[in-house]
Amino acid sequence: MNNVRELIAAWEGESSKAPRDHELRVKLTAHDSARLRALADIYPGRSQEQILGDLVATALNEVEEALPYVQGKKVIARDEMGDPLYEDIGITPRFEALTRKYLQGSKG
Repeated sequence: MNNVRELIAAWEGESSKAPRDHELRVKLTAHDSARLRALADIYPGRSQEQILGDLVATALNEVEEALPYVQGKKVIARDEMGDPLYEDIGITPRFEALTRKYLQGSKG
């Protein structure tokens, strides 16, 4: 899911998915815990853990989309009109590289 609206639409139409690959302990405020429990009651086909995992994945997608693009000097491609596309020298490439690194590490 790329945004929360898509996530809610998916919850409306889906039963539960397969379990997640990794398990983390998360401390929530009483208010956030109550909201999570309320969502699990509203969407009984999904556990609190599944809902929390979906929310984290969606939030991370939105964060990645919001990372600032910083145009470098190096042309890395041309668009369909022949205009240059410049490398991103902001934090997005580092974020993507670190994500790949940790993903590879989890497969070993």
